[in-house]
Amino acid sequence: MTEYKSVILWDRNGASFIDNQYSRAHKWLFDGGIEIPASASPHIVPFPLSIEAAIDPEEAFVASISSCHMLFFLSIAAKHKFIVETYRDEAIGLMAKDISGKIAITQVTLYPQVNFTGNNKPGSDEIISMHHTAHNQCFIANSVKTDIKCNPIGIT
Repeated sequence: MTEYKSVILWDRNGASFIDNQYSRAHKWLFDGGIEIPASASPHIVPFPLSIEAAIDPEEAFVASISSCHMLFFLSIAAKHKFIVETYRDEAIGLMAKDISGKIAITQVTLYPQVNFTGNNKPGSDEIISMHHTAHNQCFIANSVKTDIKCNPIGIT
């Protein structure tokens, strides 16, 4: 079993609090020393109490699904001796009421665009199969109840 840790830091900085007029800006710290500015989503908590330029939990959720899928896809492609030159995904998460009536990220749609190089390039069916396998192997996708769709770009 493997543990993953993060440290979340927030400070009131002398601002008002009980009137709900406090900044949602905070920091995420991870191993290796990386520090990520974070905030509530401006869709949920309007500016100036949120920071649009900072990552919010909803964006991070969508990005973690996309990133996990990509990492498995790259591994699968390498095992099949396909050379991936670039990979880009403009993933979209949809926040709506789930079947129990709670607000949730109910759907994440991945739009991966993969460019291969070299003489050994996969066909459309192979690319779709690799995406399917990547989805089934993705730890994050296996950990959430969100409906995850994959619509590869450039597949005919």
